Amino acid sequence: MTEALFTPLTVGAIEARNRVVMAPLTRNRADNDSDEVGELHVDYYTQRAGAGIIITEATQISPEGKGYLATPGIYTDGQAAAWKKVTDAVHKAGGKIVVQLWHVGRISHTSLQPDGQAPVAPSAITANMKTFTAKGFEQTSDPRALNTEEISRVVQDYVHATKMAKKAGFDGVEVHGANGYLIDQFLKTKTNKRDDQYGGSVENRARLLLEVLEAVTQEWDGAHVGLRLSPFSPANDIADDDAQETFEYVIKQLNQFNLAYLHMVEGATGGSRELAEGENLAKLRDLFEGVYMANNGYDRALAIETVKSGKADLVAFGRPYIANPDLAERLERDAPLNEGNTDTYYGGDAKGYTDYPSLEDASVG
Repeated sequence: MTEALFTPLTVGAIEARNRVVMAPLTRNRADNDSDEVGELHVDYYTQRAGAGIIITEATQISPEGKGYLATPGIYTDGQAAAWKKVTDAVHKAGGKIVVQLWHVGRISHTSLQPDGQAPVAPSAITANMKTFTAKGFEQTSDPRALNTEEISRVVQDYVHATKMAKKAGFDGVEVHGANGYLIDQFLKTKTNKRDDQYGGSVENRARLLLEVLEAVTQEWDGAHVGLRLSPFSPANDIADDDAQETFEYVIKQLNQFNLAYLHMVEGATGGSRELAEGENLAKLRDLFEGVYMANNGYDRALAIETVKSGKADLVAFGRPYIANPDLAERLERDAPLNEGNTDTYYGGDAKGYTDYPSLEDASVG
């Protein structure tokens, strides 16, 4: 009997061939001047078209949204045309692909910002983090707080990026609301000290996210829109005084948008799945009425059991997809996995990017 993990699923408007998802993975191989993807990206994503859904690497919605060297954008016609080569190739290979819409907020450096300006944030609080620039890893720059009247512009940047994603032939978009980036910075108390309608109460702190979702789902219906959240993750120097309360409110509000899915980082991003006292992931999961995508530290056995038990509808895998372009097939066949070369994770060329062997390559070899 085929395990549920390897069976098809309707995810909003997307017909996924299986429930194994390629999670977004920043690889820093875009052209740093144009923020466009290239032929390497076509090969990389097409190799991974066996996933039920591919979620692209985080992709900035505007020049202001950029926080790392050589990450791609989705706000110009040139970027959309470059991504169209990727989506066409993935579709030809039978795959589905959505683009993750990203604004880094304060996790940036002046050298990466237009005219060397300060990064923006809900409040002028510097992150105790480093980011990847032309000089290597550097301390993030001091941000400035967005003015209240600027926030509508940021929301429209998400809408424009969604228009460009449609033009680029994507199957949908994923709003990045996780991992200490701009939307998460507004949601959580450590980074949001505002005294206007976007700060203070949980209703106010959630306002930006909900305005973004309202606007994006008007541009492209909710069946084409996913959302990523990381309620309990400290990624990028972030925290909340009561994350359980915050995200119970947030997730209840999500149900009005009829989203394609909710993509949840369970625990600390790329780290422990353990939760602190008072953190109840199961309750958050149960509050969401749509398709639930689980992520963080899943192996084959845990993924199979989680989907089989109904605790998740889909499971997203990150790092295993770097070294295993045919991960879904390997998991279904219980085949051994390639080990990734961490030296080539960020930046570089085809080495450690498109040269990992598939099972078919191994059998021929």
